[in-house]
Amino acid sequence: MLSKDTLQFLEDLKANNNRDWFLENKKRYEAVKKDYHQLVADFLDAMKPLDPSLEILEVKNCMFRINRDVRFSKDKSPYKTNLGIWISSGTKGWSRSGYYIQIEKGASFVAGGFYSPEMPDLKKIRKEIAYFHEDLVAILKNKTFQEEYNGLDITETNCLKNAPKDYPKDHQAIEFLKLKSFTASHQFDSKLALQKDFVSVMAAKMITLKPLNDFINRALTSE
Repeated sequence: MLSKDTLQFLEDLKANNNRDWFLENKKRYEAVKKDYHQLVADFLDAMKPLDPSLEILEVKNCMFRINRDVRFSKDKSPYKTNLGIWISSGTKGWSRSGYYIQIEKGASFVAGGFYSPEMPDLKKIRKEIAYFHEDLVAILKNKTFQEEYNGLDITETNCLKNAPKDYPKDHQAIEFLKLKSFTASHQFDSKLALQKDFVSVMAAKMITLKPLNDFINRALTSE
């Protein structure tokens, strides 16, 4: 769980996203970092027994810097106004599917899968789907998965209009082959992060995504 002060800091930062304000509130931010660090540690403690592939992870592998990379963004706000946690068996140089949780007022969600893979990885995932789409369908039709996520995230921005190269438009799995990201997500109220059972509740939602992550990682590690 997080403290009320941490959530309040994020709200205040959103309303005062500039360097001067941030420096004036540096002590508050130091307290937020400690709270954030502990939350990540709690999530790792909860997730490692459920997914052995995460055993090598340390807290530092799952946290994000608060500074935004604004080099290619129209939004030049210098700081992130959310806390994100990325839990994945992938190490530096190795892209893998994983679990993600974001905490921000009005924009909190738990998710999993692989967001916007590079073309070599995208081709591997599509090949796996083309040959073993029954496996993916079985994962998505799982009752618990449907209750929590109701399928993969499909939007105009993450889906091709036409069939990808090398695949016929009438392929049985064309709906999935046209995707550019392979994620499932569930939104929640940021106030849940203040509850004592927050980590256990979210870990239960996360582990529901393990079969999807396993399917994607199987594709990424196959020759």
